[in-house]
Amino acid sequence: MEIVRAQVVDCVKMQDVVRDVARWIASMFGDEHTSVFQAGIELTEISHIKISVSVKRIFFVSNKIECLPDCLTKCPKITSLHLQENKPLAKIPQEFFLAFPALRVLNLSRTGIRELPSSINSLRQLRALILQFCFELKELPPVANLHNLQVLDCYHTLLRCLPQGMDNLTNLRLLNMHVANMKSISKGFFLKFPSIEMLNMPFFSLGATSFDEISSLHTLTYLSIRVDSSSFFNTDYTWMTRLRGFRIDVGETRIFVPYNKSKRVINVYECEIYSNRELSGMLQFASDLYLHACMGLRNDGGACSVPKNLEEITTNVCLQLVELYVQCNSSDQATLDNTEIPRVQKLKLYRLPELGMLGEPQRDRMRAENENTVCLEARLQMLRDEQRALIVQAVTLGDRRD
Repeated sequence: MEIVRAQVVDCVKMQDVVRDVARWIASMFGDEHTSVFQAGIELTEISHIKISVSVKRIFFVSNKIECLPDCLTKCPKITSLHLQENKPLAKIPQEFFLAFPALRVLNLSRTGIRELPSSINSLRQLRALILQFCFELKELPPVANLHNLQVLDCYHTLLRCLPQGMDNLTNLRLLNMHVANMKSISKGFFLKFPSIEMLNMPFFSLGATSFDEISSLHTLTYLSIRVDSSSFFNTDYTWMTRLRGFRIDVGETRIFVPYNKSKRVINVYECEIYSNRELSGMLQFASDLYLHACMGLRNDGGACSVPKNLEEITTNVCLQLVELYVQCNSSDQATLDNTEIPRVQKLKLYRLPELGMLGEPQRDRMRAENENTVCLEARLQMLRDEQRALIVQAVTLGDRRD
């Protein structure tokens, strides 16, 4: 009983926090006469709330709103409408958005909406449409009139296709579009977004043409996409140096990789492309490499080489992997003992029953013991009396039992 009371108190405190934060945000943009705050008070409807014509921002965050009014008095000055965290909200009336001609920010994240009404296409001043974690949302209406839209965030929705009129959103700066089983993208699609800075489309496999188009987006700073094998015939990856972070998935199945937009991650799943070295050009700009169920490594006699610039390597269920070493050219091999120290900080190996060697070419290599879990630490000397530690963490060669 005491535990239940504690949970209720925590919940009340969280609602207080939400309400206080909403008030603080609004205070940054205007006084109480230009903002409406009804956050975290378990509202189920809003039809009884009077909104004056002077209001510019509305916060109905973290309530239990089930429906929105069919007929709403026109609100010509409202620029922000925040309805996020209203899970019971499943439907929006068809003409609802006609009441907000000046709307710039619309947040419907974590609601139960299944679709958006066509009236959203009337919001010509809209800058940000945020639909994160709308798990029931499967389709968007036409958006051709949203010329000023800069943020379209559909993270963790069930969208099955791109909305009609997407090509008109030429001012987009952030596109977070999780579309499963999406049909092929037309040629020139990505060139429609010259101002894009963050592009996250992880569930659709892009070919060489789309990959080339993305490489020409000069304002791009973060990229998360899936690519097929045709993308690796492009040998020039120098454009990736301008990215602050990226995640490139190779293979048909997306596996979990901790999200970090400052990381430069290549994730290979059930694919033989790594053993054929098609990824070598791209890997030189990566910080992290994930290999999962890459059976094709047997073509190299079970040996796997990785570039020396990698900081973290995770290998899982590569059953033919016998040897893992840092890839070096002849000049590197001659100076490796003195000046070239691999940057690898973490090496995580799971379910690799054949693995026997870890190390660098022409060096004494770390021999992996045939145990369930082995933790290795190798300290390497550098010039000028500097030291650097190469820490190999959580190396699991048998079945992982934790």
